[in-house]
Amino acid sequence: MRDPLRRRSFALLGSTGSVGVSTLALVERFPERFRAVALAAGRNMAVLAAQMHRHAPDLVSVADEASAADLRQRVPGFAGRILVGSAGPLAVATHPEADLVLSALVGALGLVPTLAAVRAGKHVALANKEVLVVAGELVTQAAREQGVTLLPVDSEHNAIFQALQGHNRAEVRRIVLTASGGPFLARSAAELATVTVVEALNHPTWKMGPKITIDSATLMNKGLEVIEARWLFDIDADHIDVVIHPQSIVHSMVEYIDGSVLAQMAVPDMTIPIGYALAYPARLPLDYLRPLDLPAAGTLTFVAPDRQRFPCLDLAYRALRAGGTMPAVLNAANEIAVERFLAEDLTYCEIPALVSAVMDAHEPAPASSLDVLLAADRWARDAARSSGVEERAAAQR
Repeated sequence: MRDPLRRRSFALLGSTGSVGVSTLALVERFPERFRAVALAAGRNMAVLAAQMHRHAPDLVSVADEASAADLRQRVPGFAGRILVGSAGPLAVATHPEADLVLSALVGALGLVPTLAAVRAGKHVALANKEVLVVAGELVTQAAREQGVTLLPVDSEHNAIFQALQGHNRAEVRRIVLTASGGPFLARSAAELATVTVVEALNHPTWKMGPKITIDSATLMNKGLEVIEARWLFDIDADHIDVVIHPQSIVHSMVEYIDGSVLAQMAVPDMTIPIGYALAYPARLPLDYLRPLDLPAAGTLTFVAPDRQRFPCLDLAYRALRAGGTMPAVLNAANEIAVERFLAEDLTYCEIPALVSAVMDAHEPAPASSLDVLLAADRWARDAARSSGVEERAAAQR
């Protein structure tokens, strides 16, 4: 793929989010190995300005003119370009000096610039699962045509990617995605009906942004990962399983046709998969991280997901099997449902109900173009915003 000893120039979509911050913190430990040439952010100008001071990128992108004005005051001596609006992430993703683009924008927002990066011949490290959920067929086809590699950053897909190295893909029987189970693994159905936003944001293992944290609580995050895995590893839904593993030590597994199961294990720290994706095919000496201590970790447990209490997982399998535009509709409806839950406009249990209602109203079409997928995305968002969730379940019957 590349000379692992050559300094890698990369662009970062979503530099002020949790993955972006972790990525740049890692890069600061290996300045001789990596250079961030372009950064795309939103409106967190305090964090972006600090990143610019430390990394001196050629180009940055922000959401609007107000953010740009704020940024110019914070970094008055910046000699590079500051772009505003939708053109900014596209310019970051196609920066001529970047041979890798790390896609970490939240939600479907990352789709267009990530696809542009692939079409520009950039290798892509994917921390944004929605890119492949919405447009997996288009993105993977473009990657094959351009001869670029899609490197997964999610800990689960990164684990599978590692467990596949050096093996014959035709000999894979199935892949097994592990899930922490989120904060409500032991809650009854009755208790789930009353959970609060604060409780849902209190993840027991990972520190993440609010959207992905809520998705973890509903298991929609794992459902989206099932769809992502289908495209990353060219494997159908019937050969992708999910198991709950609360300790988050085994990050995922690959089972081969002879019954051998290869698992990737590590302490739950996103620095490890980020570092593997950035340095691939090399590995970084992350000696400063806490090593995995299995005796201290104690018992590792695995249980099947409760699909009655967490229906979002089956909604994702349903969308994957329907194909076409349905995964885009699932994703868009879920993004709006999570927004409404965080705004306390929906209850926790109404998240899957809303997503299901929008999917029921959609007739999937072939995923023939980006325009078709973006139109389905817009339709689903409008439907989810206007939905009364079956008129609040017929006024609670």
